[in-house]
Amino acid sequence: MNTELAVKQLAALAQSNRLAIYRALVVAGETGNTPNELIALLGLANATLSFHLKTLQQADLIHVEQQGRFLHYRANYPVMNELLAFLTENCCQGQPCEITTRCC
Repeated sequence: MNTELAVKQLAALAQSNRLAIYRALVVAGETGNTPNELIALLGLANATLSFHLKTLQQADLIHVEQQGRFLHYRANYPVMNELLAFLTENCCQGQPCEITTRCC
């Protein structure tokens, strides 16, 4: 991962509504959430939710899949793990490290 991409992804998460959306999608797992479920969970207006979902999609942190007439948003776990790996790649001064947990 390059620094510019990491900055874009971290910037996308550096807003309270987007962070709440992302965390809700992580909790939802592979099932994901529909926009209506996210609105009910987070109490956001539809236009506000759409704006923040678009930002998270542009940063490749989430993806969307249409199932019938419903959209399901999901966290992009491989990208999340890449970002976490980038943030911790030089931890422990280059020595073997206890931080080995990766999500999903």
